[in-house]
Amino acid sequence: MATERYNPRDAEPRWQQEWDKNNVYLTDNDDPREKYYVLEMFPYPSGRIHMGHVRNYAMGDVVARYKRARGYNVLHPMGWDAFGMPAENAAMERGVHPASWTYQNIASMKAQLKVMGLSLDWSREFATCDVEYYQRQQYLFLDFLEKGLVYRKQSKVNWDPVDHTVLANEQVIDGRGWRSGALVEQRELTQWFFRITDFSQDLLDSLDTLDQWPEKVRLMQRNWIGRSEGLTIRWEIAGAPASTDEKEVTVYTTRPDTLFGASFLAIAADHPLARQVASGNAEIAEFCDECRRAGTSLAALETAEKKGIDTGIRVRHPLDPSWELPVYVANFVLMDYGTGAIFGCPSGDQRDLDFARKYNLPVVPVVMPKDGDAASFTIGDEAYVGDGVMINSRFLDGLSTEEAFGKVAATLESKEIGGLPQAERKVNFRLRDWGISRQRYWGCPIPVIHCDDCGVVPVPKQDLPVKLPDDVTFDKPGNPLDRHPTWRHVACPQCAKDARRETDTMDTFVDSSWYFTRFTAPWEDKPTDPKVASHWLPVDQYIGGIEHAILHLLYSRFFTRAMKATGHVALDEPFKGLFTQGMVVHETYSRGEGAQREWITPAEIRIEEIEGTRIATHVETGEKIKIGSIEKMSKSKKNVVDPDDIIGSYGADTARFFVLSDSPPDRDVIWSEAGVEGSHRFVQRAWRLISEAAPALKQADARPAKTGAAREISQITHKTLKAVEADYEKLAFNKAVARLYELVNALASPLTQVAAGRADDDTVSAVKDAVTILIHMIAPMMPHLAEECWREIGGNGLIAQSLWPAYDEDLVAENEITLPVQINGKKRADLTIARDADQIAVQSAVLALEAVQAALNGQSPKKIIVVPQRIVNVVV
Repeated sequence: MATERYNPRDAEPRWQQEWDKNNVYLTDNDDPREKYYVLEMFPYPSGRIHMGHVRNYAMGDVVARYKRARGYNVLHPMGWDAFGMPAENAAMERGVHPASWTYQNIASMKAQLKVMGLSLDWSREFATCDVEYYQRQQYLFLDFLEKGLVYRKQSKVNWDPVDHTVLANEQVIDGRGWRSGALVEQRELTQWFFRITDFSQDLLDSLDTLDQWPEKVRLMQRNWIGRSEGLTIRWEIAGAPASTDEKEVTVYTTRPDTLFGASFLAIAADHPLARQVASGNAEIAEFCDECRRAGTSLAALETAEKKGIDTGIRVRHPLDPSWELPVYVANFVLMDYGTGAIFGCPSGDQRDLDFARKYNLPVVPVVMPKDGDAASFTIGDEAYVGDGVMINSRFLDGLSTEEAFGKVAATLESKEIGGLPQAERKVNFRLRDWGISRQRYWGCPIPVIHCDDCGVVPVPKQDLPVKLPDDVTFDKPGNPLDRHPTWRHVACPQCAKDARRETDTMDTFVDSSWYFTRFTAPWEDKPTDPKVASHWLPVDQYIGGIEHAILHLLYSRFFTRAMKATGHVALDEPFKGLFTQGMVVHETYSRGEGAQREWITPAEIRIEEIEGTRIATHVETGEKIKIGSIEKMSKSKKNVVDPDDIIGSYGADTARFFVLSDSPPDRDVIWSEAGVEGSHRFVQRAWRLISEAAPALKQADARPAKTGAAREISQITHKTLKAVEADYEKLAFNKAVARLYELVNALASPLTQVAAGRADDDTVSAVKDAVTILIHMIAPMMPHLAEECWREIGGNGLIAQSLWPAYDEDLVAENEITLPVQINGKKRADLTIARDADQIAVQSAVLALEAVQAALNGQSPKKIIVVPQRIVNVVV
């Protein structure tokens, strides 16, 4: 009989209420079952969720629901990464307090996430801007300070003189602040730092233990930590302007084998030698100022034109004192890396080659490929950066680069300048200590007090939290805490004299570096319950975007080590398994060209296919709209699909199913209306087939068929169950979706027979077993539909609390085997045949193969040798 269409507007809120009423997703820390902690990177409360959120949280929810069904005690919490500049910008632009803006956005996004039907333990929810959270963060800071993991030093920063704030390197664009457009200044500010470099080698070595992380992420972290083995070499100054009396320049290099290819030294604009020379040379001083105004990110350095200025300083070559090289100030050398000085070997480094060509410096090839000809090998527009054989390098000629490294090191280690070795072997790291000071209001206050008599005094723990004042104004640029009339004025905890609070707040990366630990016991007075935290951690499955592959994950790894050093946890690594999902992308639509181009939202157009060509038409005006490239959903190009619209039209289950179905989860998913409609049709079809057969299934026992005609139903069902189980374990959701489509297709005819009363008892029981399994398999992806179907067939309790079914080993055993077929000892074909086929049947099947018939050419074989279930050899 016909049944009503599945109505998600009715079913989804009803089942969400049922789950809440039964506290299905609350997690008990005392539950004795094996734990499983699944966590998606928590969101910034921007006010609206987007399709990227839907995909991210749908993936995590499938894992959480599946692991619950497998009998684990699952922790699946949610919170908000709530501090940061967007809230302060909103305060300035809209005249609202950052807290009001933030908590209003949290309420809005929480309501949207709840509509998705996520199996979250909302009782553990917190925002990082909650006083209760950042109070514990201040507690951790004080512990780190006491342990020597926090320190304060002067540091160079990019300073925006209009916004009165420090800018990250990436926020300096063409020497100007990304927001104000003002020329950025380099300032020396006293900043707070975490000693992440204390853990450089451990952070690097431990990457080898993270075998459930993507290799690309581990490689990105290795490169960021940047361990290198090289030499520090002291170059004696042969001549210099009167403005400096320095005697030498120290260079760190990983390629001392290329020393005979050196044609210049380059130093950073902030190198002490550069500063001294600039003090007596206006042209050099101006060049140094120009370098300081430019961005200092790696991306900026790689793309900027390589520039330099000759300082007039000359240094002696460490392997030949009669050979003098010029010293330049160069815009691609930074004080933060190595010693702030490099030697340039143009033949072996593209950057050095570009620089040498620009300033007419010598280019001497010193390494050539092993099979090269020293007499003819030259350097053109590209440097030779590979290994090989040394040439034009005097006593090194003919050696490999590795051998040359060792020989130069030994030679220079034995030479002295001023009683000290001219060179020393050194391991260097690219990683720098983590500067956490931010001149912001909306962040966690740093809990220290500055006293003229006592110096820097930690806030006593009993005086925590250091709360942000509510009565601040954003009518002027800069940090409101600096100009607050009372907040910063406080008595010194040691001498009781007038003192000042620290007005810098912490980098928001600090907030997200330990939140996963706080989730384990967010009600604790101390930052953690060490026993509970060490039970739940590491996070078994962490899910988030590849854009956080370096800083967030690296900082979290450091923070866990620091928390271990201060007694808050008993482990080093916070995340056991890591999955980086792809983005949700959409084609773009526009009218006009160039500066007149206007982007159009997907909701404003209608797509039709006319004679094989897709045509976009504006719904209101009827004009033709250009269909553009497929790109990441963004507000600027208006190719954004609102999850509320999709969920309102099709339901949360359809939205979840689509973002899981269309492509491998680590790749981008292309959003399309046709794809969503396809997912919705599947929802409706599965519901129709099951609900129409439900009256008959409700009365039947679920029992797989081991024999007879119904065995095929049970075989495909149990094989699908085994495969989907493996897919869920590997997060291969798109493969699981494809198998479910196939299973529903296979069950369509039997379900129709059951609904019509034309099936025998064995078939009805087999179909009941199949449908029971099908509902369990769709439940992690489409939980509301699963509950509705479960109720229809008379299932006990909630499917959300039911255990995962077990597949029958006999039904999943493969009944066929593929044997290689050889002709006179050489493989010529494959034979697929029943596993239990006898020798006569195998021989008959082999003789029927085209390859065998062609080889026999009408003759009989001399012999057919059958090795049971292994191989067949035909002797012709």
